[in-house]
Amino acid sequence: MTDPLLHAYLPLVLWTGLGLLIVPLLPEQVPRLLGRGLYWVGGPLQIFTLARQTEFVVEEGFVPALVAIALLVSLMCSWVSLQCMRWQRVPIEASVASPAPPQRGQDPATHGSFVLASMLGNTGFVGLAVAPSFVGEEALGWLVLFSVTNNVIGTYGLGVVIASFYGRSHPHQQWWIPVRDLLTVPSLWAFGIGLSSRPVRLPVIVESGLHYSLWFIIPTALLLMGIRLRQIRGWHSLQRAIVPTLIKVIVQPTAIAGVTILLGLATMPRLAMVLMAGMPTAFAGLILAEEYELDRDLIASSIVLTTVTLLLTVPVWFWMFGHRPEMISLFF
Repeated sequence: MTDPLLHAYLPLVLWTGLGLLIVPLLPEQVPRLLGRGLYWVGGPLQIFTLARQTEFVVEEGFVPALVAIALLVSLMCSWVSLQCMRWQRVPIEASVASPAPPQRGQDPATHGSFVLASMLGNTGFVGLAVAPSFVGEEALGWLVLFSVTNNVIGTYGLGVVIASFYGRSHPHQQWWIPVRDLLTVPSLWAFGIGLSSRPVRLPVIVESGLHYSLWFIIPTALLLMGIRLRQIRGWHSLQRAIVPTLIKVIVQPTAIAGVTILLGLATMPRLAMVLMAGMPTAFAGLILAEEYELDRDLIASSIVLTTVTLLLTVPVWFWMFGHRPEMISLFF
């Protein structure tokens, strides 16, 4: 168990740590430029490459439904948390145990970040860097399809709609603005083009370049995560992120575990789905926060808490679903 953990955690700790260290050396605009570059170039290139080069099998048809269930469970839990706090009339900034705003109109940017932090997982940049170390070859397709589907219908689908709804706040924003933003998301177009171009043969050097581009995109993303984590303003921001963290890394994977058991999935595909559902808050949420002017501190705080929690939960999921799957029957 030690070798998979070391292999999985090394790039995560290395690149994120480097981002933490180089912050004082960077010009002020660099983090925003990195974020926009990943949104418009890095993310779409990753999705195009995965959609084009991954071989999918019939059994993996469950994955989009599992992604949808994970998103809906987190969305429902975040909404309930917000409603509970509204009834208690406790501002989100003053709460540790129940982070929800008193009234939606008072701070929509914070509300949007709370929902995104609870719902969106970093299945691309962190998930594909960590999870493959724990599953066999037969489950790699499950990981890739979960990552692509999560990015398409989650991060750059539903996530864009939520970010557009809560961000760039206007009292009477027209209904078609979130739809327009959704249809102009570059990653959605990249996914469609990647799938439709599969029959087209590209030169070997181009295919290799697409494959190895992932080796650059993922470290860059982890680097940006470290930069943003360094910019968190004190422990107060971390306190606000406790409930989104619990929803993201505990509730969501637990729900997916129950569904995969009901579906009767084999050990490795089940482990793959649970690991991907339990990935930390997507730092693509930071990109959306940059793009739509949401609460960046809350997203960053959720990222750091969920990332630290990930180091503790992954061995548990691996032990339960990879080495001791019979233990699951005690809980479900």
